[in-house]
Amino acid sequence: MKGLLIAIHIGRVKTMTLKSQVSRKWRSAILKQPVSGPVWLSRTNLAGDEQADLKHHGGPDKAVLAYAAAHYPLWRQELGISEMEPGGFGENFVVSGMAEPDVCIGDTFRVGEAVVQVSQPRQPCWKLGRRWNLADLPKRAEETGRSGWYFRVLEEGWVAPGQEIVLVDRPFPQWTVARCNEIMHHRRRDRAAAAELDACPALSESWKKTLGQRR
Repeated sequence: MKGLLIAIHIGRVKTMTLKSQVSRKWRSAILKQPVSGPVWLSRTNLAGDEQADLKHHGGPDKAVLAYAAAHYPLWRQELGISEMEPGGFGENFVVSGMAEPDVCIGDTFRVGEAVVQVSQPRQPCWKLGRRWNLADLPKRAEETGRSGWYFRVLEEGWVAPGQEIVLVDRPFPQWTVARCNEIMHHRRRDRAAAAELDACPALSESWKKTLGQRR
């Protein structure tokens, strides 16, 4: 399996307001911008990238957020937002040739000099909704399964737009990101499925904690 790293986006934390929300200031780095050249990918972050809420974002299990470019035409059609383009979900890696049904927890990929591993699906927070002035957008992302996913970094290195994302190991082919989303968001009372997913050693600690509470 090969994907393509179409673009890399990074952003600094800013205090923001939207025209329709002038009285509601909020801090986020969701408004990320594309970079043209190589970027250093460390164990916890891309150089120059930030997160406002370090309790729920960033860290070793959430070093890089990836999102499929193929989702954006669907979002533009469904939401009627013509300016929703790749990067609009605050992702770091815009990818093609891979999406939630194709990618599994524990999948290990080489991209540029770095080696990354899928750790969990993304669970969008309220800031995605505020970014687009659509409060229900995080829920819609979960319900549709078009969530994106996080990579942890196994080997640091330089990465750049245009590089291939090459699968080097798939230890848990049963745990696609799509199936994980289904268990987390649509099968909340399925304790057996929660326990089975919780037992996957490559799953992030935050998802293990949530699933463990269902057992």
